Amino acid sequence: MDELESGMVVARSIFSSDGRILLHAGVLLNQTYISRLKSINIGSVYVEDSLFPDMVQPQEPVSEETRVLTISAVKQTFEQLEKERKLNTRLVHRVVNNLLDEILTNQQVLIGLSDIRRYDDYTFGHSVNVCVLSIMSGITMHYNDIKLKELGIGALLHDIGKVYIDPDILNKTGELTREEYEEIKKHSEYGFEVLRQYPDIPLLSAHVAFQHHERYDGHGYPRKLAGDEIHEYSRIVAVADVYDALLADRPYRSSYSINQAITILKRMAGIHLDPECTTALISNIAVYPIGTIVELNTGSIGIVVDINKKWPTRPVVRIVYDRQKRRFLPAHEIDLTKMSTIIITRTLSEGELSQLLKKNSG
Repeated sequence: MDELESGMVVARSIFSSDGRILLHAGVLLNQTYISRLKSINIGSVYVEDSLFPDMVQPQEPVSEETRVLTISAVKQTFEQLEKERKLNTRLVHRVVNNLLDEILTNQQVLIGLSDIRRYDDYTFGHSVNVCVLSIMSGITMHYNDIKLKELGIGALLHDIGKVYIDPDILNKTGELTREEYEEIKKHSEYGFEVLRQYPDIPLLSAHVAFQHHERYDGHGYPRKLAGDEIHEYSRIVAVADVYDALLADRPYRSSYSINQAITILKRMAGIHLDPECTTALISNIAVYPIGTIVELNTGSIGIVVDINKKWPTRPVVRIVYDRQKRRFLPAHEIDLTKMSTIIITRTLSEGELSQLLKKNSG
């Protein structure tokens, strides 16, 4: 947000936490808009790229509007449970059905861009993201509609037990004491005890809340289950839980990049995480999302304009600068699935690209 300037153009519509559009795509930012966005804790904004002004916005498995409305519903569900000790199971079923329908419609679409979250809605946004990631993993693992629904409900409510944890402990930015950590660990049992009381919440969905912090090697909690002792739904959600947490800015660290997060998941497979479930999730992630600036082993620089789902590390790249960092006019596109000797060597932020171009022109 600190890099926003008057005159920038909003690239994707910005929604409030209850699903209302705050600013439409195409709006020219001014200082009033920027100040307002900061005041309501909007963490970041997509703006049109001055270096690549004609970029097409990528498709996502779930639209931003659906995602934001689902976050609002999850927030309502958590708050109602906290205040009234009552779970709105009809709302849970409705939002999971909506997510499932949209994901099944777009199941050939890879997960690309990191989402924008309000800092104070982290738990709710995380719950929705874990649900989407888990459902996509379930589709890859050939789940039928019934299993996908059970998995989706469990994923959406995996952290529901946090309602019973002291907010001061949950939101603590410093290191937790042993006692505080033991208290947070209880959210798994609290969540299971709540969900198992509702006949229309499948018992296997409730077990996701109970088991999502069990580790594949048996060193998790609360029961130190290992391998196949952990239900497969919980093993899927555990992978999604870790991946989404890695991509989020937290008070104690900055977010990891998609490539870094995938590397960490692979290292955790077989130890913390189920290898098959890890592979299923990674197969749905766009390693180089549309809009990523990349440098090739030829020295050329381009931007990813399309993704090959079967070969996610071999996207279609629009070459914009040659190896001497001179602008190609017009730019041309190459499909890396057809160029076996050309590989991506690194990704660049727009700031890194600007510095590189400045250095080569100096």
